[in-house]
Amino acid sequence: MVTIAACQELHQDWLKNLAGATGGRTFSTHESDWVWLPARRQLVLLYPQRISPAGIRPGLAEGMRLGAQSVSVWMNNAASYAPLEAFGFRRGPQPLWMSAPVTAPQQYSAAAAAIDPDPPEVTGPDAEELAAGRAHPRSAWHLTTRGDGKLTGRAWVYDPSVAARPPHAPDPISGRPGIPAAPARKPRKGSLAGIFGLSVGPSSRRRGYGTALLSRAAAVAAAAGADRLAINAAPAGSELCAARGFELIGRGQYLFLDLR
Repeated sequence: MVTIAACQELHQDWLKNLAGATGGRTFSTHESDWVWLPARRQLVLLYPQRISPAGIRPGLAEGMRLGAQSVSVWMNNAASYAPLEAFGFRRGPQPLWMSAPVTAPQQYSAAAAAIDPDPPEVTGPDAEELAAGRAHPRSAWHLTTRGDGKLTGRAWVYDPSVAARPPHAPDPISGRPGIPAAPARKPRKGSLAGIFGLSVGPSSRRRGYGTALLSRAAAVAAAAGADRLAINAAPAGSELCAARGFELIGRGQYLFLDLR
């Protein structure tokens, strides 16, 4: 059984991985853990049990020193966000944590989606964050979908357990230059992989690209040894996820502050 706590821990790991891959860092203030994502000039507060002004003030000050243009806060639904309003934070769309066995999305076609570590169309912060897929052992894989030769969608698959393997172990999915891919690992019971940043261009929606990304992500996660998937779905995307085998685990809270 996947818990919302496990989903949130996976999300924290993913954001810390992104920070490490792009020259960012993590730091703590009173009752507050932060991640600095330099590619986006974004500071992120990670799942505080409670909001402590004594932790928020120095965290925001450090963000300003680093050059942050925005601050995001991810919270459990049970935590009170009220103290953040005094700092100017506003509520964003409610995130929905959903989970599925890796076998469920694979029942649908993944033909339009593929592992694509360096798509030339990706620019800006998204391009800088492609570095997250170049670490060895690889624990993150970047996927894209294409139609008529054009990029239509993208997503990340992340399995933090892969990072525990030897640094020169072959990638179980795509191998490394000059080294063939290792055999797919047997699923580890209770092992959870995440799908992050799934998006399909507005003009390409309802054409199967989101389904293909979910299916390919499930196949990649299974090859890495995971037996369950988690996704942090926006309300608009939860219907597709539910139709492809994902079940709602719980709801969270998301707040943001624009510093520009």
